[in-house]
Amino acid sequence: MDKKYGAYICTGCGIGEALDVDALISAASGSGMKPKTHEAFCGAAGRKVIEDDIANDGVNVVVVCACSPRVMQDQFNFGDDKITIRGNIREHAAWCKEQPSDKKDEDTIKEFYTELAQDYVRMACVQAKKTEMPEPFKLETLSRKILVMGGGIAGLTAAKEAAKAGYEVTLVEKSDVLGGKALGWTKQFPSKAPYATLEEPTIGALVAEVQADAKISVKKSTEVARIGGAPGNFSVTFKTPGTKTEWDAPAKVGVDEQDRIAKGQMEDPNAGLQNYMAQNPDAEKYGAVILATGWVPADVSGYEHLGYGTNDKVVTNAEFEKMVKDGKIGGIKSVAFVQSPGGEEHDMDFPYCNSVTSMVTLKQAKYVRDANSDAKAYILYQHMRTPGNMEMFYKGMQQDDGIFLTKAAVTKVEASASGCVVHAKDTLLGEDLDLDVDLVVLAAGMEPTTKHENSINLAYRQGPAFLDLDLFDGYSDSHFICFPYETRRTGIYTCGGVRKAMNMEETVDDATGAALKAIQAMECADRGVAVHPRSGDQTYPEFFFQRCTQCKRCTEECPFGALDDDEKGTPQPNPTRCRRCGTCMGACPERIIGFKNYNVDMIGSMIKAIEVPDDDEDKLRILALVCENDAYPALDMAAMRKHPINSLIRFIPVRCLGSVNMAWVKDALSAGMDGAILLGCKYGDDYQCHFVKGSEIADKRMANIGETLSSLGLEKERCAMEQIAITDYDKVPQILEDFVQSIIDLGPSPFKGF
Repeated sequence: MDKKYGAYICTGCGIGEALDVDALISAASGSGMKPKTHEAFCGAAGRKVIEDDIANDGVNVVVVCACSPRVMQDQFNFGDDKITIRGNIREHAAWCKEQPSDKKDEDTIKEFYTELAQDYVRMACVQAKKTEMPEPFKLETLSRKILVMGGGIAGLTAAKEAAKAGYEVTLVEKSDVLGGKALGWTKQFPSKAPYATLEEPTIGALVAEVQADAKISVKKSTEVARIGGAPGNFSVTFKTPGTKTEWDAPAKVGVDEQDRIAKGQMEDPNAGLQNYMAQNPDAEKYGAVILATGWVPADVSGYEHLGYGTNDKVVTNAEFEKMVKDGKIGGIKSVAFVQSPGGEEHDMDFPYCNSVTSMVTLKQAKYVRDANSDAKAYILYQHMRTPGNMEMFYKGMQQDDGIFLTKAAVTKVEASASGCVVHAKDTLLGEDLDLDVDLVVLAAGMEPTTKHENSINLAYRQGPAFLDLDLFDGYSDSHFICFPYETRRTGIYTCGGVRKAMNMEETVDDATGAALKAIQAMECADRGVAVHPRSGDQTYPEFFFQRCTQCKRCTEECPFGALDDDEKGTPQPNPTRCRRCGTCMGACPERIIGFKNYNVDMIGSMIKAIEVPDDDEDKLRILALVCENDAYPALDMAAMRKHPINSLIRFIPVRCLGSVNMAWVKDALSAGMDGAILLGCKYGDDYQCHFVKGSEIADKRMANIGETLSSLGLEKERCAMEQIAITDYDKVPQILEDFVQSIIDLGPSPFKGF
């Protein structure tokens, strides 16, 4: 597009009082743009100034230096054919000013923060010049059919809800009947007040409803053989359960193996995957996939003191449910329900236990009482969880004289002539217990099927399964805090027991949400925009393949498997799989990957737009590359609370720290900047990174940059990375102040003036 720029500097919200507006105007003018000022460009009068310039002067690139780009987004949206760039001079300059002190008077502070705002104005102008109008990626053909894997409550509900929304669905179940685990239930939890009576199972009605729906095609005794493609164009083949295909279990290839493959030293175990769709022209096409393959009872045989596997009077809750269903508890007079393994770890529950196993125990205790009014049920627990209205069911069970509940640690279960003796200590009664019972029931947890099998079987370069499942005990997650249902494979969503242990009501809600996410993925693919977390983003990574060295770093580091390889080993993008994090851009040593409005040249040019004084030790310059999802809003919130932030730091938001190309840090320091810090999401076992591992990747890259700094004669302490959660707005100013002080202690960069 032929660009016509319009620059606008807001003086409202305290900006005009805190900063020298004439100096800001000068900064924009020096960047080739003659700005206009107004006290409220977000208001009707201010917006009219911009709209008039668009209508009368043909302005199509609007540079607004005012408040944070996280706010007033509708007010500064001038249409899809216009580019709007925001410079944050309110939160990151006017609102985060220091208070006058013995070291700095009001005039000095205003000078420092005006220089800070001038840099933000210059960076916004440069960003506008480097930004191009995005062009959405459109698939040649797009399927709006949804594949649902699993015929239990979750799969049936997801299929039903997607069909109600008007979409065609194929439901695949590996057994010869629909219904899943619910077919084995005798009763189900209460669902209405007063939450005292167990209800008849409703699974039969749900199965009948799905089978009668003309939009739902059911494939029983069927498994998915392979899934290739991308959202909007998944290519799926099926097989009979238990049979092998040529696509089964290809290997995940590491960086070292890839290097050997590239050099011809070993055969690629995944060879041919990129041609999967081409070699399977008869594969069925789907727009999105919902994985609802459920759960299996967790193994409790490792707790030898409980006797499971050696004493036939010790069973799991799943086995007891089957006994009740088969009418085999009529002669049982007493049952001990053991909620935790006890022993040395007496304060722990069985693995994969949560509120569901607590409620199952209460339900099964009621089975015992309903089957025989003289029978006794003993519930020995460490944690009893009955959320929501189920608390009323719990209280009802407490009122039953035949049900005995106590917190206790089970130390041993021994066989006896009549059944078992359960030894327990640390009870609420303050004394040890020895219970002589007919049967012991262990509260085995609900393990996701993905812990035991690869039911998804992807034809992806990164391997057939979801990555790093051990980190989440087998659960499939993309971001467990902000984005439920998501997996690390865009367009594939989980629900029900395969996502987490949940009861029937939760499963129904969960499956409905997964169906909506699947629909969203397809419709976003049709529009050519990202589905999440940068919902609506029209950009996608573009590659200048003429300079590609086939190093595979982009392929390996992409958290979402958005890249395959072609037959020559060159990265093969799948734009509808892409989450637009830019990790591939940060990984590329050749700098050949970028987006229309976010690329190596753009951020590099913005860094160069920062003026670095070469003769003033009081005016050091520190670059901060800041994650837009957590750290940047934390900074905004700190400023909203008027927490002062050091004026020597220049913030540049990045999509994810994974997108940070180390060239930016090297260029900044070699140009005379005194330090560089990265602020990103928390990573590790409880990671909060929206792009899964961007912060972790950036941390590793920053650790490796130390050698480069040493070769330049710079201290490695001039670079740092900090993990910032969105809630750390009260901590981040001090974190930054500490880093600034460490740079002051090191002194100015020796590269100043060169």
